[in-house]
Amino acid sequence: MKHIRNFCIIAHIDHGKSTLADRLLEFTNTVTSRDMEAQVLDSMDLEREKGITIKSHAIQMDYIYEGEKYTLNLIDTPGHVDFSYEVSRAIASCEGALLVVDATQGIQAQTISNLYLALSHDLEIIPVLNKIDMDAAMIDSVKEQIIDLLGCKEEEILLASGKTGAGVSEILQTIVKRIPHPKGDEEEPLQALIFDSVFNSFRGIIAYFKVQNGIIRKGDKVKFYNTGKEYEADEVGILKLKMVPTGEVKAGNVGYIISGIKAASEVKVGDTITNRERPCTRSIPGFEEVKPMVFAGLYPVDADEYEDLRASLEKLQLNDASLVFEPESSLALGFGYRGGFLGLLHMEIIQERLYREFDMDVITTVPNVSYKVYTTQGEVVDVHNPSGLPVPTLIDYIEEPYIRAQIISKSEYFGVIMKLCLDKRGTLISQHFLTSERVELNFEMPLAEIVFDFYDKLKSVSRGYASFDYHVVGYKQAQLVKLDILLNAEPVDALSSLIHKDHAYDFGRKMCEKLKELIPRQQFDIAIQAAIGAKIIARETVKAVRKDVTAKCYGGDITRKRKLLEKQKKGKKRMRQVGNVEVPQSAFMAVLKLD
Repeated sequence: MKHIRNFCIIAHIDHGKSTLADRLLEFTNTVTSRDMEAQVLDSMDLEREKGITIKSHAIQMDYIYEGEKYTLNLIDTPGHVDFSYEVSRAIASCEGALLVVDATQGIQAQTISNLYLALSHDLEIIPVLNKIDMDAAMIDSVKEQIIDLLGCKEEEILLASGKTGAGVSEILQTIVKRIPHPKGDEEEPLQALIFDSVFNSFRGIIAYFKVQNGIIRKGDKVKFYNTGKEYEADEVGILKLKMVPTGEVKAGNVGYIISGIKAASEVKVGDTITNRERPCTRSIPGFEEVKPMVFAGLYPVDADEYEDLRASLEKLQLNDASLVFEPESSLALGFGYRGGFLGLLHMEIIQERLYREFDMDVITTVPNVSYKVYTTQGEVVDVHNPSGLPVPTLIDYIEEPYIRAQIISKSEYFGVIMKLCLDKRGTLISQHFLTSERVELNFEMPLAEIVFDFYDKLKSVSRGYASFDYHVVGYKQAQLVKLDILLNAEPVDALSSLIHKDHAYDFGRKMCEKLKELIPRQQFDIAIQAAIGAKIIARETVKAVRKDVTAKCYGGDITRKRKLLEKQKKGKKRMRQVGNVEVPQSAFMAVLKLD
């Protein structure tokens, strides 16, 4: 065990984490030059294109230092705020972390939040300044930022470049010297923490774990502590670029287990594996169910593909256990599913993967969050969808989720960012100047305000310099109303939304104006109305396409014209009663992009 080192790499998105991992694998000859490609640990095409890590990966390297062979387990983590639970489990499996900071950008919001996660697990932090070969690198000022944040000495900061490979040998030496070896006892009952799982279509679900105590052997009867399920370990082994069966994995090491599990719900990230014959007395702390934060309807473009969509979502769920979905139907869109996602990026990725991996084109409705509705009878109802709201007379009050948002930006954008957050019903908690040019702002604001277009607006007002990170802090009472959109007095449930009372009028008016542009003209007038309960707050009319029935009247009495117009009016009225209005797909999309 003295020769094992478990570490992860934590960084903000796009700070060169995957590229640095590539260089470590090359330097230790874990990956041959033939197998080498950029971002070798990112297995999805989507990850390469977007330049982000979506699934965390683990790989074992062998490194010779002063004549002794060390086993280094690298557990790669996603950088995006949506996947912070996966990051927390990966951090719990390590004894040390490389904190990678981009020398051209300095410290960003997720660097700080992931660092706090690592410190709360007492990890040894090794600061690494990456991209030092770039012309725009501000080595001295970023060093100062790291020293301010960590309180370390200047000589402890390693300089490296993932692109050229400079400084990689120093990083490996420092990992061996500074990161403590894992503490555990092979004689104790088995205790192993699951930090990730992947789905293989032939072998079922493969769980990745780190053994804290005991030994796991092939053929053992194992039990998953929190779900209570029992299995037989068909194969255990270690993780190189491919999986290598070893027959046993001892305390302190990282490995995988295959036991023919078919349902994703049975393997929870953060669960503890123990032995059925000799179980451990308690699970490894920190396990929690992943809670979806953003909800949206997923509907097939073609109604016949409803069953195919279900099959695709189930297959996707095997690879991504944080996706939840349940059936729902809508008058406008037919049958579909209500999906729960960790955040907006997660939702976008699911949509993209459905299209790429399963060739499913889906319509996504307006994303919203989950509200707690307290009724006058003393019940608490979780509402994910505006149509699931109880009747107004039964509602006592509604609570909505609040987040603590942390924004780091250049100080020249301080004012515009402040205005943006206050407009979104945010409350300033604290402000802190990291350097004379960089400021950190902490806000408390409703989650519902950021699921729309907050991130895009933040990037545009700060010219791309602001970084944003958030975590949910709880629920607070809110003045919310249900805003319905009516077309010819018929509500379109896919366009209804729960919105703050103060914003309802503006939003309703903009929706009506937008729909007026997008709904094609019919042979009868279409009334577009925004309503709160029975009260209409905004209205627009799409005028009818009319035939000039009086064209054949030249001369003669006015009553001839009047008679023809009356006849036409009656026909229009009858048409209005039987005619129905088709809402084009572009209208649903436009609602997401309202300013």
